[in-house]
Amino acid sequence: MTGVYARPGRGLTTQQCILVGKMLAIAMMHNTLPLSHLTLWRWISYTPHPVHHQSFFFMLLLTIVLSLLAFRSLANLNVAFTSYYNDFIEPSYILGRSWSTTTVVAQQSIIQWADWLAAQGPWSVTTSKPFPAPSNDMHDYLSWAIYFWPNCTGVGNATELTPQQIWATCPYYRRDGEFNPDAFTVNNTGAFMAMSDAVLYNALAWAINGSSKYATNVASWIDTWFIAKDTYMNPNLNYGQVVRGPGKTSGMGRFMGVIDLKCMVKVVNAVLVLRAGQAPGWTSAIDSGLVNWTKSYINWLTSSPIALAAAVARNNHGSYYYSQLAALQILVNDTAGANATIQKYFSSLYKNQISADGEQPFEAVRTRSYHYRSFNIAAMITNARLGSHLGFDAWNLTTSSGSTIKSALDFTMSILISLGADNYSSSIEGSTTMELLFLPSVGAGAVVYGAGDGQTRGRYVAFLESEEENYPAQPWFFSNQPLDDSGWVGAHSESGGADATTTSRAPTASASAGKGKGRNGGERVLLGSFGRQFLRAATLVSLHVLFV
Repeated sequence: MTGVYARPGRGLTTQQCILVGKMLAIAMMHNTLPLSHLTLWRWISYTPHPVHHQSFFFMLLLTIVLSLLAFRSLANLNVAFTSYYNDFIEPSYILGRSWSTTTVVAQQSIIQWADWLAAQGPWSVTTSKPFPAPSNDMHDYLSWAIYFWPNCTGVGNATELTPQQIWATCPYYRRDGEFNPDAFTVNNTGAFMAMSDAVLYNALAWAINGSSKYATNVASWIDTWFIAKDTYMNPNLNYGQVVRGPGKTSGMGRFMGVIDLKCMVKVVNAVLVLRAGQAPGWTSAIDSGLVNWTKSYINWLTSSPIALAAAVARNNHGSYYYSQLAALQILVNDTAGANATIQKYFSSLYKNQISADGEQPFEAVRTRSYHYRSFNIAAMITNARLGSHLGFDAWNLTTSSGSTIKSALDFTMSILISLGADNYSSSIEGSTTMELLFLPSVGAGAVVYGAGDGQTRGRYVAFLESEEENYPAQPWFFSNQPLDDSGWVGAHSESGGADATTTSRAPTASASAGKGKGRNGGERVLLGSFGRQFLRAATLVSLHVLFV
């Protein structure tokens, strides 16, 4: 049996149990990795000794305690917080404030998410890791390859190895789709994701209710991450997704690390709103500081061998490279450059990403293929939205096989539909959040491809309702308009469709759960009203525990 530790007769140490407990909590709460998929026992099998029963139960107990503490904070949200793959909302739509009355509950959810996220900040590249990158500079972003695991069988040590010794002396091997919990010891990735979500939802909250505190929050967090002397991030990803092991401690990162900052699109989206809306708190000093940082980062993205390798990656890595670069070029007012970037994506990588039947061959080969199909569709939609913002219509561009983004949407939808309500949660990589993260893309498809096509629109809306009956309460519903709410808002809000900017009563637990209708209603009432909040509370666990 392969092993990490060579000291026989001992179980996992308390420190190791705490680490695994944290990661179990995160996996449970984000609801993207059930215990079976986390392959806890496979991780344990890497040790040459059995894990003591008390150690295992300690991990489970710790997971429950951390989760309950996190749930206490989440219990007051209309809908459980979910970090969507990516999002770009047309700034003119946000600032026009001519929103449909059916978005009233989604607006309320946005404000709640903004407040909840604000309580977790600020975030910094220097404070979300316990030690510096191989450059010995705390300002350098660092992440470890999450699918790589150590094998210390041939190391020949006589005593138990410390984690630091494992990282430096044991060869690491890739196990696609299997998360190595200790990769999150360094959490610059999680900190950046949380910051980007907080920035986006606080900018939207400012646009919705006009409170200057939200704009001030955004300015403060961007200053902390990108500009402030003690906490800024160096404008590069030289140490993203580093593979640990002998000879690698001073090595560079990999092109897979570029995707760690895919949510720069959310940051750019927020800044465009505050900038165009002349929001209080968004100062010229903050704006120019971010623009200067971004120009340096764009130079890295367009010249570094690491970044250029991401630019030619045929799968989701390439798709997100182009959305990130184009958004950043928009931020620095390089409209011509952004247009060229989006058009290059749709004339090159995109051409081979969707087969004639709508399958995505470069995502289908992955062990978590459903996740990666949805993940890449979100990137394609983001690129199409950026194109629309720039005046370039990519929604109906065809691949070499004659397919469109709609083809990929329909194919991925068909997977869930064909499995049926009784089988989907165990078949789709054991996760209920997988399909929830797909719903914003379906919403976008309903708006774009359903315009003037009632049959397509009806099919997409029916899918949304079957998956999540309270979908009009989700923040993404605000972003995808005009879109039918299936009568949900009128039936479950006190205002019943009054002024869109007014506050309505939060949906009741039974309404949120779906009253027994749909795949995410009925049989999942407890999951919808309580269980899903509990299962995702690791968002808070990751923010409160791992970021400090």
